[in-house]
Amino acid sequence: MDALLFPGNDAPRHNKTDIDFDWVYRELRRKGVTLQLLWLEYKEQNPDGYQYSRFCELYRQWTKTLNASLRQVHQAGEKMFVDYAGQTVPIVDPRTGEISMASIFVAVLGASNYTYAEATINQDMFSWISSHCRAFEFFGGVTQIIVPDNTKTGVTHPCRYEPDINPTYQEMAAHFGAVVIPARPRKPKDKPKVEKAVQTVENWILAPLRNRIFFSLGELNQAIKEILVELNQRPFQKLEGSRKELYETLDKPALKPLPSQRYEFAQWKKAKVNIDYHVEIDHNYYSVPYQLIHKSVDIRLTASMVEILFKGRRVSVHLRGYRRGEYMTNLQHRPSQHQKYLEWTPSRLVSWSETIGPGTAQMGDSVPVTTEPLGCSPSWRLPEEMVPTTVSLAR
Repeated sequence: MDALLFPGNDAPRHNKTDIDFDWVYRELRRKGVTLQLLWLEYKEQNPDGYQYSRFCELYRQWTKTLNASLRQVHQAGEKMFVDYAGQTVPIVDPRTGEISMASIFVAVLGASNYTYAEATINQDMFSWISSHCRAFEFFGGVTQIIVPDNTKTGVTHPCRYEPDINPTYQEMAAHFGAVVIPARPRKPKDKPKVEKAVQTVENWILAPLRNRIFFSLGELNQAIKEILVELNQRPFQKLEGSRKELYETLDKPALKPLPSQRYEFAQWKKAKVNIDYHVEIDHNYYSVPYQLIHKSVDIRLTASMVEILFKGRRVSVHLRGYRRGEYMTNLQHRPSQHQKYLEWTPSRLVSWSETIGPGTAQMGDSVPVTTEPLGCSPSWRLPEEMVPTTVSLAR
């Protein structure tokens, strides 16, 4: 019929199978690649091929054959989606028989669907941050964006436009050079990747382990690790290749390198400076400049250090104390009057008394002297002319 209507037109007619839409789908995940660029490359190989509008129309028809979660285009190395699975796994204490429920953390890369999963003893901040760090190490690099749910562990105040990210979570992301952009509240379509990944982990990892009894978290994670390798190497049902193959060709080359130093977990707290220019943290006391008395400060706690910040600027740093009731005081944080008062140690008082006479020095040696700080009632006092005047503290 075509030959009768269009004599001389012997060019072969194209159909959907002329275009490798699976290749188009993968290439669109590379940074900067567009449908128009791919169409131009297609026309170079097929000068008599489809025009741009028909090319796009055919591609859209092809994507309708995929799962809804796969129709979103995520650039290679751009996003890591994270969440906890709804299902937990029991762990039995071999000594007491007590059962605790382990949570399952899931992370997935947007472009390749390459998946990471691990069990944690709970969903507290330390477990949440540690799981992120291990996920980045598993992927061998860092994405530009971390997309969590609006979990209370990571997001202090959920908001559609400007959510308040937990300071520890934000600091961890900054250490890796990433940003946290939570999904909108009650919008699961913002994170279909991890929703699908959670379902996949539950179906292909947790379900096969349902009849096994685990006696430690390490034993459970070892079993998850073994099945996870098989999951990432399993071929796709509607696409060519596997998660592992897509990861090697798409995400891995686009990931940012891991930092040279591992992230050190830190907690953030707020405190008010006491009148003695110290802040109380876990029943220990750390000094700050006396000008900050009655001011509110931010405190960053690591296993070994205590950093105190005022309006985003570090004003004090101390080694962390673990013996209850310890005072960590920097001499420079005291007012000058306090510093001068504390300079009068017992040995200095005796030396000073020698300037009056030998008898005075002998009398000083025979009188008990205390080194109690200012504000206490020492049993021996300085001469009236040497007592410091009342300290006026800047507020």
